[in-house]
Amino acid sequence: TMGRRNITQVSDFILMGLTDSEEIRLVLFTLFLLIYLITVLGNVGMILIISLDSRLHTPMYFFLSHLSFLDLSYSSVITPKTLDNLLNSTKNISYPNCFIQMSCFIFLGATECFLLSSMAYDRYAAICNPLHYPIVMYTRRCWSLVFGCYLIGFMDSFVNGLCMSRLHFCKSNIIFHFFCDLSPILALSCTDTHDIEIIISTFAGSSLVLSLLTIAVSYVSILSTILKITSTSSKQKVFSTCASHLLGVTVFYGTMIFTYLKPSKSYSLGKDQIASVFYTIVIPMLNPLIYSLRNKEVKNALSRVMQK
Repeated sequence: TMGRRNITQVSDFILMGLTDSEEIRLVLFTLFLLIYLITVLGNVGMILIISLDSRLHTPMYFFLSHLSFLDLSYSSVITPKTLDNLLNSTKNISYPNCFIQMSCFIFLGATECFLLSSMAYDRYAAICNPLHYPIVMYTRRCWSLVFGCYLIGFMDSFVNGLCMSRLHFCKSNIIFHFFCDLSPILALSCTDTHDIEIIISTFAGSSLVLSLLTIAVSYVSILSTILKITSTSSKQKVFSTCASHLLGVTVFYGTMIFTYLKPSKSYSLGKDQIASVFYTIVIPMLNPLIYSLRNKEVKNALSRVMQK
């Protein structure tokens, strides 16, 4: 029947956003703008401190600077358009722009998953093999790991884009979300999405499982090493180097799993939007705070940079 039906491809989508209430929209605009400014300041600040202070030119901070870059990009892909929609009555987004936003979002999200895995591996190498650490985590390997993260992110995004390009939208062009996300767009398609959902779920699921498995194995090894240490102060010192990363991983993966690892039919506008706000707008702001407020090296580096 699809071959016989006259399909009118939509030229743009309407992002329904978070609320219809003008008062709430104004409150959300102020809140999101403040969060975005803190995100930009925090992540740009983190990148600058790491690049300007030679004592932070280590693998851990090399990965952290890339995490800040991803968070900054991640937030900039979603937040400016969300702020624009909160102020304006017209909430249109063109068909190409919608898919560019979605592709960038998937690319950056998948890259961040594997970057967090690389950071866990780095902590494993530093704590479990401290004597071999400079040999294991040499500069070329660090660059190779980061390049691998970006490559996997690109492949995930490319496969996703390829699948989504096969969809037709002839029913409605209203997206019940504040950005172009997978579930609400799949729900709009008048094409059968079953096969596409399986392909996307396979790629996304395998990426998530592989990155989580790397993190789990690294932290099980770290925990067994910490338990072997007899000195309480040494235990605390070792654990404090992992605490920030562990907190960042828990927050990022927690919201990701809550939102995506469930059937698309159970897409709930309220709950899913709250989770989406958290990982697209709030988490990019939290990461620089998590890694700097708990870190004496970053605080000392900041004071040295300020003195210079």
